[in-house]
Amino acid sequence: MRKLEKWVIKTVKLFFQRKYYFMKIIISHFPMTITKLLLLVLVTITSYAQEKILYKNIETTELYLHHYPSKVDNSPAMVFFFGGGWNSGSVKQFETHAKYFSQRGISCFLVEYRVKNIHGTSPFVSLEDANSAMRYIRKNAISLNIDANKLIGAGGSAGGHLAAATAFTSHFNDGNDDMSISPVPNALALFNPVIDNGPAGYGYERIGESYIHFSPMHNIRKGAPPTILFLGDEDALIPTETAEYFAKSMERVGSKCKLKIYPKAKHGFFNYSNFEWYKDTILETDQFLQSIGFLSTEPKINIE
Repeated sequence: MRKLEKWVIKTVKLFFQRKYYFMKIIISHFPMTITKLLLLVLVTITSYAQEKILYKNIETTELYLHHYPSKVDNSPAMVFFFGGGWNSGSVKQFETHAKYFSQRGISCFLVEYRVKNIHGTSPFVSLEDANSAMRYIRKNAISLNIDANKLIGAGGSAGGHLAAATAFTSHFNDGNDDMSISPVPNALALFNPVIDNGPAGYGYERIGESYIHFSPMHNIRKGAPPTILFLGDEDALIPTETAEYFAKSMERVGSKCKLKIYPKAKHGFFNYSNFEWYKDTILETDQFLQSIGFLSTEPKINIE
């Protein structure tokens, strides 16, 4: 039974890796009516296909990227970090985002990283893992069929902090990383991100005086990547003034920052459970990525 299980797993992996090769075989060997049916089944079961890629191994802990590849060669890549205060969370938070953008022509990665409630780790370790993930994706751009110069860091709440911190800070790195590879994304999509970790910001009781190296707000500099930032005006964790100050600071260093503030929206408003806000933030992100040349207008994808 063990041998059979291994054979099945190996066969399924091969199928997903070489689905277009199998399509050619189907077309050349079966009558057209059967071919159409088989291709319909193939497209249906692979349209949201994902694979897990081991990007980091720490003693007994394995960290994976959940990859939603696009059908575009050398595509941009969007790297999502889930929220949860560096304490908890799940890659499933951005699963629907990944499905949408992979169909739009962007390969998407949902990043596992260490958190306090599971691994007993600090926010600094979470940031180390985020930098490791960005380096892994950029280093393996050719095999992943992505453009290493079109990486988009994305995330919500503490995950938004991690995405932003890979762009703005450089102090927290895993000693086993290839430091010749930059973790800095080429664009950012931030969903009510924790961008201020200073004395008046979020998480200072855990970060302490290290905020000067950890807080994106305190490390904005010339050359910062173009950014879109979403926030609700009833967010209990992040004041609108913080987001407005961030946007103005970005403008001062000559970087694009589009700020979208949503009336009566609370923390986490962008999640799929709040469908209308979810849909609007997806469309705004799509348009923003078009504006910086990372996406074209086609194909049109329904948001469901």
